[in-house]
Amino acid sequence: MSTATAGTTTAGTTTAGTPTRSKQDRPPAAGPLDLGELDGLRTVRARYPWRWAAGLAALVVLAQFAHGLATNPGWDWATFRVYFSTDTILRAVGRTVELTAYGTVLGFLLGAVVAAMRLSRSAILQTVAWAYVWVFRSIPLIVQLVFWFNLSYLYKRFGFGIPFGPTFGDFETIGVLGALGAAVLGLGLHQAAFAAEIIRGGIIAVDPGQREAAAALGVPRWRQAWRIVLPQAMRGILPAAANEVISLFKGTSVVYVMAIGELFYQVQVVYGRTGRVVPLLMVATVWYVLLTTVLSIGQYYVERYFARGADRTPPPTPLQRARSLVRGLRARTATAVALGGRS
Repeated sequence: MSTATAGTTTAGTTTAGTPTRSKQDRPPAAGPLDLGELDGLRTVRARYPWRWAAGLAALVVLAQFAHGLATNPGWDWATFRVYFSTDTILRAVGRTVELTAYGTVLGFLLGAVVAAMRLSRSAILQTVAWAYVWVFRSIPLIVQLVFWFNLSYLYKRFGFGIPFGPTFGDFETIGVLGALGAAVLGLGLHQAAFAAEIIRGGIIAVDPGQREAAAALGVPRWRQAWRIVLPQAMRGILPAAANEVISLFKGTSVVYVMAIGELFYQVQVVYGRTGRVVPLLMVATVWYVLLTTVLSIGQYYVERYFARGADRTPPPTPLQRARSLVRGLRARTATAVALGGRS
C-alpha cells in the first residue's frame, strides 16, 4: 500500500482523491497538418441566398422601368428625337458649358486666394476670408444671382481712383454687368466659397513633416508649396472639387430666372410653346447625364495622374482592360483555329 505526504501524488490518485492521467492515457500532441487527408473531402461553395434575392429583385425593378420607358406612350420618344439635336438645344448646351467653364475658373482662382488668406498668419486676412466663406455659403445661389442681376439698381455707375478721394474715371454698371456677366459673377463668387474650403482642407491634410523636412533642406517656400505640398494635396482636393464642378454644371439651370438661354431655359421655352413637357424634360435630362459623364471620365484620369506618387502600379484603366480583353479573345481564337487545323 503506497502512501503520500500532503501535496504529493501516488501513481493513480492525489491526496484529494482526484484521479490523474498517466502519460500513456494523454492524447498525442497535434502534429503538422497532412494535406493528403483533405483529398477525400468535398468542397462546398458558400451560398448567399439573400444576396441573390436582392440582386434578382433589383433586376426585376430595372426590367420593369425599362419596359415602361419603351412602351409608355407618355414618354413621346418621337418628339424627343426631333428636339434632341436641334440648333436651339445645341446652342443652349453650349451656353451651359460656357457658364460652367467661366464659373469654375473664376470660382477656383478666387477660392485659392481665399484659402491662402485663411491659412495665413494675419488675423485680419483670416477674418475677412472666414467672413466671405460664411456669407456666400449662407445665401442661396438663386438669391445671389437675382441680387447681382439688379446691382445696377444700387450702383448706377462705378468709378476708379483714390479710395475716399477723387475719381479718375467711371462707367455705367448696366453697360458692363449685363445678364451674362451677372450670372458668371454670381456663379463664380458662390463657387469660390466652397472651393476655398476644399483647397484648404486638402492642404491641411498634408503631413506637416513634409514642409518641415523641405524647410530643413533649404527649399524655398514657393517651391515647397508648388512641388511638395500641392501635388500631395491634390489627391484630397480633386474628388471634392470634381463634385463641385458637376454641381455647378447642374446649378447653371438656376440662371433661367435671368432669362439666359441655357439648356433648362430653352427647354422651358420649347415645351411652353408646344405643350410637350415630358419629352422636352427628357432632352434636358439626357444632355445633363451625357455631359456629367464626360466630366466624370475627366475626373477619373486626373485623379489617376495625381495618384502616381501614392500608387506606383495603378490598376488598368477601362480602356486598357478592354484592350486586354480583346487581345485575350484573339489569342484564344487563334489557339482554337490552330488546334482545329491540326486535327
